[in-house]
Amino acid sequence: MRLLTLVPIALLAAPLAAQSRPDTTTAASLPKVTVSATRSTTPLLLAPLAVTSVGIERLRATSGIGLADALQGIPGVLAQSRSSGVDTRITIRGFGARGAGDRSNAGTMRGIRVMVDGIPETEPDGRTSLDLIDLAAMTGVDVIRSNASALWGNAAGGIIALSSTPLPGTQVDARTMAGSFGLRRAIAQTSHGTGDSRAYVGVSRTESDGWRQNSTSDRSLLSSGLVSPLGSRTRIALRLSAAQNNFGIPGPLTIAEASANPRAANTTYNARRERRENQIIRFGTSLDRSVGERGVLSVMSYVTPKTLIRSERGTYREFNRVHGGGGINLRETLGMHTFIVGADVQHQDGPAKFWSLSAAGEKGTTLQQDKNESATTGGLFIQDEWTLTPRLSLSLGARYDALRYGLTDRITPRLSATRNYSQLSPKLGASYRLSGNNIFYANLGAGVETPAGNETDPAGTFGQDTVTGISPLLKPIRSLTYEVGTRQVLALTAPGTKSLKYEVSLFNTDVRDELVPYRGGRFYFNAGKARRQGIELGGELELDEGVAFRSTATLMRATYLEYTVDSVHYGRPGRLADYSGNAVVGVPRSMGSIGARWDAPMMPLRFDADMQYTGEYTLNDANSISLPSSTLFNATISLRKAQRLFGRVGVTGFVRVENLLDRRYMTSGFLNPDVVAGQFVAYEPGFPRAFIVSLGLARLP
Repeated sequence: MRLLTLVPIALLAAPLAAQSRPDTTTAASLPKVTVSATRSTTPLLLAPLAVTSVGIERLRATSGIGLADALQGIPGVLAQSRSSGVDTRITIRGFGARGAGDRSNAGTMRGIRVMVDGIPETEPDGRTSLDLIDLAAMTGVDVIRSNASALWGNAAGGIIALSSTPLPGTQVDARTMAGSFGLRRAIAQTSHGTGDSRAYVGVSRTESDGWRQNSTSDRSLLSSGLVSPLGSRTRIALRLSAAQNNFGIPGPLTIAEASANPRAANTTYNARRERRENQIIRFGTSLDRSVGERGVLSVMSYVTPKTLIRSERGTYREFNRVHGGGGINLRETLGMHTFIVGADVQHQDGPAKFWSLSAAGEKGTTLQQDKNESATTGGLFIQDEWTLTPRLSLSLGARYDALRYGLTDRITPRLSATRNYSQLSPKLGASYRLSGNNIFYANLGAGVETPAGNETDPAGTFGQDTVTGISPLLKPIRSLTYEVGTRQVLALTAPGTKSLKYEVSLFNTDVRDELVPYRGGRFYFNAGKARRQGIELGGELELDEGVAFRSTATLMRATYLEYTVDSVHYGRPGRLADYSGNAVVGVPRSMGSIGARWDAPMMPLRFDADMQYTGEYTLNDANSISLPSSTLFNATISLRKAQRLFGRVGVTGFVRVENLLDRRYMTSGFLNPDVVAGQFVAYEPGFPRAFIVSLGLARLP
């Protein structure tokens, strides 16, 4: 861990020295990157937020199966792959940490808003399914680590915005992959772009036998779209995606079970064949039109029907839902001000039927629950980007959100209920351009996160609730984040060097009514107050001869300030436990990464190596058990670009080894887990050493 701290500091020392010797460096041109996740045309470098962009070159150097591949090595972000690529635990500065139990993370995540081409993957209640996300279909990812509720509303502790719009020109690409534990993957894509028009279609099929028992998976995915101008002032985009995704869930083990046989599944999960079978289609459209001399009107709409089947907690569950929504915003530049005003709406509705589970883990004959669940959210926002001087800019904004849950119980009508939440989220940001490519920024932002729909179920400690189907006790998480930071891009002229970029950010987030899972995520309560404080460092140094280094480090302290719990839910009625001062569950105190890249001079090969460190974090409120820290090494050998075979046909490929040293580690853990025979059932073992080989054909320019 000491090395993780020293490397970013060493990288940061170079620009400080460079500023004292201005004659030895020249300013690099500003990155021509527009961060769509900020709802702004402000370039990445100048945004008064902690933002990281991941380009297509980095995405193509991974298997691309899960979103975690794109998020490794970003400060403040914890991305842990579990039993399959789409079953990923993601947290940003502690937001999303509670998604680690029966109810909260089996192919879904919390607290972080995910979008593809501006269309939300996140549902109205804050849950995000990753079924439609395949990195093979993506051309870029923007990650906002700052509190973003003033931009996007509910469940926006961080933003992950993906783009599938292809690059200009004609692209044809077909790849196949094979790897350890029965990994089989095939990808085919084509796109064509001339001027401002783009058309693309891609398909992929991924299968895996899995490493642990009951962890087989298969997924088929379609991604397609058309982006085209309509006249001289209007651009339209039409997009269609579909996925069929099936995966088993091996479940948590005790520490003794994980040590003796990490490949084993939880006995109960295995007997019930705990799994997810999801089918999803999404159609989206957007239109941008120039208004006046310096205005743009943007309109977006989408509809996502889905069928979800799962074996979960002793029942066979069927969900048929339709998720739809849209948004409209107007951006207008008036003098030194750029105003953005708009509205978003989302609605999801559909029946849910819970059947008994047969001995074979299939649908039984007894209908146990028959209900209709709905969630509707709407938000109004306004933002002003004010350029006071060529160096100083301010950003002010606010957003009001209202959310309504509805439950209609057809078997027990008295349990039918509704619940309403609302929140006003202001923000204030400033950026100061110290020199050409060096800025300092500060921001203040409020956040809100309502309990997800299935987290609002009443506590089942004393059996099923006989009064209401929606817990009246839960409150939304409310947060306030203070943040300062700096980043810089330098073009270096010292012998053997090319460029250096770095970022530093410090943040403090005060949280009221933190949502905490009980009994492995079976139900939730609010903790009183919590505080998260941290520092994030990142740097990239590029040298001559194709050599580059990168490093990140995150130090964070997350503590309950006020938190008292009734121990009746742990079989000790009449007792109170005071956890004030304890560490918040699921949040590592430290994370870091180091990476190196070398482009061989006499051959078209690239060699990559990286190390990912995840610090220890507590798994229960009492802080009596924790997930051990882990350090993993990975290595990749790849073709830098497609190599000509004949005519305009080229070959691409890579060989990657993950967990190079074959270390045993725990990839994730259930929070406030069940205790069976005095043992905590919490631990999910990570993959051992794994190999991935990719070979493909591509059309050359």
